Parts: sequence; C-alpha cells; structure tokens
Amino acid sequence: MPPLLPSTAAAGLPRLRLPLPLPLLRRASHHSPHHPRLLPLAAALPPPPPDELLPTQATGLVAASQANFMRVIVESAAPGLDHHRGSDLLCVVRALLKKIRRRVLVGDRVLVGAVDWADRRGMIEDVFERRSEVADPPVANVDRLVVLFSLDQPRPEPATLTRFLVEAESTGIPFVLVFNKVELVDEQTKAYWRDRLNSWGYDPLFLSVDQQSGFAALEEMLEGQTTVVVGPSGVGKSSLINALRGNQDISEEDPIHKLVEQNSKWFGEQRVGTVSKKSGKGKHTTRHVSLLPIAGGGFLADTPGFNQPSLMKVTKKSLAETFPEIRKMLKESEPSKCLFNDCVHLGERGCVVKGDWERYPYYLQMLDEIKIRESIQLRTFGTKREGDVRYKTGIMGVKQAEPRLELKKHRRVSRKKINQSILDDIDDDIDDRDDDYLFDVKQRSSSRKR
Repeated sequence: MPPLLPSTAAAGLPRLRLPLPLPLLRRASHHSPHHPRLLPLAAALPPPPPDELLPTQATGLVAASQANFMRVIVESAAPGLDHHRGSDLLCVVRALLKKIRRRVLVGDRVLVGAVDWADRRGMIEDVFERRSEVADPPVANVDRLVVLFSLDQPRPEPATLTRFLVEAESTGIPFVLVFNKVELVDEQTKAYWRDRLNSWGYDPLFLSVDQQSGFAALEEMLEGQTTVVVGPSGVGKSSLINALRGNQDISEEDPIHKLVEQNSKWFGEQRVGTVSKKSGKGKHTTRHVSLLPIAGGGFLADTPGFNQPSLMKVTKKSLAETFPEIRKMLKESEPSKCLFNDCVHLGERGCVVKGDWERYPYYLQMLDEIKIRESIQLRTFGTKREGDVRYKTGIMGVKQAEPRLELKKHRRVSRKKINQSILDDIDDDIDDRDDDYLFDVKQRSSSRKR
C-alpha cells in the first residue's frame, strides 16, 4: 500500500503545519473536522491515540446493532474527557460509508464524530482495521467461535451440523463444538455422539445449562476473549450466555455493571424461548447481534439462530480444506499427492482422497451447491470488479484516497451532456416534423392526380 505521507530522512524534525490552498481551506471551513487519517484507508489502520482526537470525537467498540442504530462502548476520548471511557453512545452510520459499501459490523473498532456527551449520541465516521470477520452472523474481530448444538429438543442433524462446522472452519478462527441438554439423553447416546464426532476429527464438549454442569472447560477458553456463539434455533444459545454471565461475580464498582444496569435492553439478560411442539425445532427469539460484556474482560456475542449457513466465503477449491477427514488423508499419503493441482476429490484419476468416509455425500452436495453459485456469480458479475476506492496525487505528492461511487447513481450528469441531449431531442423533433410535412405533400399530390 502506498504511504499516506511522504517519507522524511530526518525523522526527528518537528512536523510543519503547511497552509492549505484557498479551495481546500474553504472546503474545510464548511465541513466538520474529521480524523486526520484518510477515510477510505482507515480500514487498514489502527485507532489513533487519544491526544489526536477532538473534543467531539471518540473511538470505541460497536457492541450492538439494531435497525439503523448501533451502540458503541467508548474506549478512548480526547484529553480531559477520560471520565466518559466505558460509557456508551447511540450512533448512526455516516452516509459515505454506505455509499462506498463499507459495512459496519458488531465488534468493529470505530471512530465516532459529532458526539453529544450530554445525550450520549454520535455518528460513526470511520472503521479501523479488523483482525477477523464472520459472515454468518456478521461480527468482526472475533477471537473464538462456539458452535452450539443440543443432544435433544432439537436433535442434531448431521447435514446441518456439517454446514456449521464447514462455515466455522472457513473463517480460520479457533472454535469449539459444544453439545447442550445432556440431561435429556442417556450415557449411551452421549458416547455415541462423542465417538461419531471423533471420527469426523472433532473433540466436543458436553454440558447442561439446565443443571449448571460442565462449564469449567468452556469458561477457561472464553476468558478475556470476544466469543461468538452460533448454532440453530432452540439449542440454548441465549440460555448458555445467561448462565456463563450469571456464574461470574461482577462488582457494583465495575464499569461493566453500570453499563448493564443503564442499558438492560441492549446488554442485559437475553430473552429465552421454548422449542416448538409442532416441528420440534427452536423459535427465533434473538433477533439482533449484540456483544454482552463479562467480568475480567471480553465479550460474549448472542446471535439470531439460523438453520442453513450461507457458505458464501467457501469456494470449490477451499471446501476440501474445511473437512478434517480430507486433511488427514492428504497428510497420510505424503509425499504422494493428487495428480492434478486443481483436484476437487471427485474420484479423478490420481486422486488420493477416497470416498469411504461418512461425510463424503455431504461434501459432494456442498461442492455442487458452490459450483452452481460460482457459475451464477461469474455470469452476473464477471471476473473484473473495480475497487471501492480510487487514489489521487494531491499536494506535495501525497496520495489521497477517494470513494469510488457507483456510476449513474451518485454522480450528477454534466451540463454538456444535458445540453447535447436537448439538442438531439430538438433535432429529432425537427426531423419528425419534416417527415410529416413531406408525407402530407405526397398525399395531396396523389389526391390531385385522381
């Protein structure tokens, strides 16, 4: 990436504040001051230090999203405003971010401007660098995933379980598979699923939210991390989060306690629903994504339940890497490997991956689904796509980034083009009148001859 500012040989020299040209000075006087970092490049930059912030600016963590509003927990503010750290702001997203299709996700570190500290409101003006991103559900900067299923009510379906595991593997984020509601089954069923998951390449945890048992290993994993709990509806995601937060002793002096008390709608105890008696599946009780603070640092993310992960980031080449069985067979066959580099393990000549494992039909089914999706995307969007940002060389050779707006949507038609279209319409109108006149002359001449 090109440097934002020209490099100087003498790093110790003080920075000079150069006068702005008159057009830029006028432009700056009509707009509210923004962070000195360029907006379209800020997604690759860390948050600024507090001494670079203005009194109406703050940086923070997007902890919840509902409708068009986002709840941001303040992490740093300008000097003299440190007492606002740990408080929350109700924010909207700057329109420019929507125009350049930069989505603000729960878990993002953001720059908030136009802050009204009295009413605790502001506007998200920028998004800083992301360590990771999860598509289903949309959460950023995730440290760990918890894939949660239940042993009964509803029972685990191998096809659905495989899709969730493939989605988790594709993110590259460490995850743990957890089974809830062990009190509803016997030890034989529990041992059956443990052995079956071991053959798939996973070592699941078993717990019971209802009986408050089996939490020790999971609590140790989640300490000080941002964790997202995913799984189908009805498996007990909200109940698990309530239990994990209830097991921790949060003192009244802790800023988290104050945050939860003031915003019980956003950060309080999660609503819990019952399993449908008709279908045996869960009902959609959680309707938005939110990060729930826990003692000792870290957050738990409760997410809406869904039964079919989209697998939008999985390609036909990367699908095989999300199955531990295929990775194991490729490793055991070393130094031998598949004859073709683009082998997708469909029984091609020279393929070292056999089809004698349990989840191979699910692999073939998802491979066909991804092939159809990629062919549709190729016909619809093609292979070339312009970026959302374009770069211009400004004053003193400084590279400046500008949003690349969509053609015919945000750009105004030039006056020259409008005038030319008016002239073309006039010419067409004159030609039509000439044609009508010649037609009338011919009609009159033919009638006279008769």
